[in-house]
Amino acid sequence: MRKNLREGFTTGSAATAAAMSALRVLLGGHKPDSIEIPLPEKGCLVIPVERVELSGLNARAVVIKDGGDDPDATNGHEIHAVVEHIAGNDDLRVEISGGIGVGKVTLPGLPVPVGEPAINPAPRKQIITGILKEISETAPQLRGTIKVRIEVPQGEAIALKTMNSRLGILGGISILGTQGIVRPFSHASWEASIALAVSVAKAAGIEKIIFTTGRRSERFYLEHFPETPQLAMIQAADFFKGSMLEAETKGIREVHWSIFIGKLVKHAMGFPYTHAKDWRIDFALLAKWCEELNIDRTITAEIAGANTARQVFDMITESSKKMFIDMLIAKAEKNALFFTLKKHMIIKYHLFDFDGNLLNGNDKNC
Repeated sequence: MRKNLREGFTTGSAATAAAMSALRVLLGGHKPDSIEIPLPEKGCLVIPVERVELSGLNARAVVIKDGGDDPDATNGHEIHAVVEHIAGNDDLRVEISGGIGVGKVTLPGLPVPVGEPAINPAPRKQIITGILKEISETAPQLRGTIKVRIEVPQGEAIALKTMNSRLGILGGISILGTQGIVRPFSHASWEASIALAVSVAKAAGIEKIIFTTGRRSERFYLEHFPETPQLAMIQAADFFKGSMLEAETKGIREVHWSIFIGKLVKHAMGFPYTHAKDWRIDFALLAKWCEELNIDRTITAEIAGANTARQVFDMITESSKKMFIDMLIAKAEKNALFFTLKKHMIIKYHLFDFDGNLLNGNDKNC
């Protein structure tokens, strides 16, 4: 009998729990043994609190990161939040900063601007939501500024086990988590879940399935194509080749991919598995492709030394973006077909930006 895998929580959720706990004590409350936090999209989660210390005008809370049965480099390490209230008559503000062990972004192409602490948008919003929730329940008349500083005492050492330095995140780890929960999946279980989902779709009479690279790309696709049956939506994550083989062997006639620029570039390069740890974008090759499109050589030289696909996309001029996207999609479609056995499937791609805008085709072209 297969053991049920235990879920964990992200560094973003750990930071949120620490920030809310520190604020509760700072405002005169008792130190909680655990605290209920908001998740980035919907729902709540209860997280254990290791300790809270009140010192002068601020409070520090500590949460132990728990990755469940899918632990990463941060598992078992302390995530701290130091919270301070600056009195004032203005409307309440929440300011978030990174302290020791939280990396700083030094290269473009990431969701966080250069020079800022590597606290991604979803956990940043999660922390602010948690702080405002705590205030609404304990001190609704509070004004002034709440300052939250996230720290990871072992963050610099932990970061050596991650890809942060290659991405230009220096001095510590990133505070991450678009969902707030770590749902463990080994390669085998991911592949099994894809196979099962394709089988269920086929059994329901669905001939067109939409592979997504994650929850966000699924959500964006459904916002543009709300008539799509839920059974047709299948999270394929990084499993490009395996997903195409499953669709082909189950007799699916048409496959669509809902995707962001980084994964699209990897599909165009023919990577069977697209996780950043295992398959890295060849920016020199990408620059060569852009040269073949007659994109300015000054830009292609910058592309050859780029850090992320998102950065490359920002380098491409607006007048060249359509042919750049079309080129990548043509190569990706060719590779997707190559991974099938009978080479007769209809394949389409839908490229989204990080705000959910469809960058190729239109809502009728589904």
